[in-house]
Amino acid sequence: MSADYLHHLLLPKLLLGAIGTIAILSLVFRENKLYRLFEHVFLGLATGYGLATTWTQVLRPKWWDPMVGGGEWIWILAAPLGLMFYGVYTKKFAWMARLIFGLYFGLAAGTVFQGFAEEYVPQIRASFKPLIAHGAVTAAMAVNNWIFVIILICVLVYFFFAFEQNSAVIKRSASAGRVMLMIAFGAIFGSTIMIREALLIDRIRFLLIEWLQLGHIFR
Repeated sequence: MSADYLHHLLLPKLLLGAIGTIAILSLVFRENKLYRLFEHVFLGLATGYGLATTWTQVLRPKWWDPMVGGGEWIWILAAPLGLMFYGVYTKKFAWMARLIFGLYFGLAAGTVFQGFAEEYVPQIRASFKPLIAHGAVTAAMAVNNWIFVIILICVLVYFFFAFEQNSAVIKRSASAGRVMLMIAFGAIFGSTIMIREALLIDRIRFLLIEWLQLGHIFR
């Protein structure tokens, strides 16, 4: 082992990254103290990064700079309102926390409803598709639209719980909708697994190629 290669292995940035990666992956064999140590280190780093990001991307540009640099001192009211959240930790000021939480939940509910309308109303509108080939709608597009509408109806029938599904047509439609849902959930689950595998491959690549410099073996 040459001195240059040993120096490369002991570079602080690469060495810490390699130790952290090996420690996290050691959970595959069994839970151990090294894994728990780096788990806490990761949580601490994530917390610190979250605090720094909150200040640099939210509080400073949207609160501190407009207030101090722009002279919009009305934003100073956000400080006591924000501190009211912490009243939940004391019996004396718990009522303050209930007030601000109620206001926050009301605003959050309105924001969620607005986001729901902006996201799902266009999807509902787009589900009304032309089923007859005419004009710009080709025969292939019409067939595709028929498949889409049939799958949509079957899935919706599956969620009709307000009445008993005694009809054979409704039962078969609900069964077909359940199958379609399982296919969709399987595709989503497969995408999740692919993301996990991509992360694992990236870490293995870091260990073998960037740290151990064994890239020539895989060529």
